[in-house]
Amino acid sequence: MTNQVQPDNEQSFFSHLVELRDRLLKMVLCVLLVFVGTASYANEIYAFLADPLLQHMPKNSSMIAIDVASPFFTPFKLAFVVAVFASIPFILYQFWGFVAPGLYRHERLMVAPLLLASTLLFYGGAAFAYFLVFPLVFSYLTAAAPAGVAVMTDIATYLDFVLAMFFAFGLAFEIPVLTIVLVWTGIISPESLAEKRPYVIVGVFVVAMFLTPPDALSQTLLAVPMWLLFESGLLFSRLISRRERAADDDG
Repeated sequence: MTNQVQPDNEQSFFSHLVELRDRLLKMVLCVLLVFVGTASYANEIYAFLADPLLQHMPKNSSMIAIDVASPFFTPFKLAFVVAVFASIPFILYQFWGFVAPGLYRHERLMVAPLLLASTLLFYGGAAFAYFLVFPLVFSYLTAAAPAGVAVMTDIATYLDFVLAMFFAFGLAFEIPVLTIVLVWTGIISPESLAEKRPYVIVGVFVVAMFLTPPDALSQTLLAVPMWLLFESGLLFSRLISRRERAADDDG
């Protein structure tokens, strides 16, 4: 009997490995296919990304390329990052298809909306940074240049800065999902989170200080949305907690 169970377990394990390999290959293939499309418009995509800075640079000034290969590789690097960002829904779909069979029904009903919400919130954080934060930050930073200093930003440095800001804001916008997961898993209660609100407010400003440029404007533009997102996550976690309590009472 033991000899029969062991081969079945090994077969199941290897079948999961094969499925995982197939899904990873699909993810990579999706990114590569999207990259083929974005690479054709690499320079146009970079021009769109650089527009918030170019709008506030002094007249008769432009961005520069310090490294010899930067004019070629930097736009393609951006095109690849855009391909990965655009492929996130498909990547999460493959991830969901792999883990969903092992979840209970109530877990699937909870995890699927959280995956969708986390994707939309990450995109929302990146859009918030591009359309609202970047114009204000670059206006402040270019105006703060000392007299006699020509503002000419390197294209590779600018790309690294912008991607870091996208990641910071996208990650910050995941706070509601993190709050709901903490309550849903029973790690902490909504009431306990509400009591820690003053510490959360101080914490988001400290996090914003490390994730943004050293100016009060960009730090505030990240900290305030983080606090508001925490409040929204707290609100939804209370609703979920009440619904689960009502379901337990009915049970």
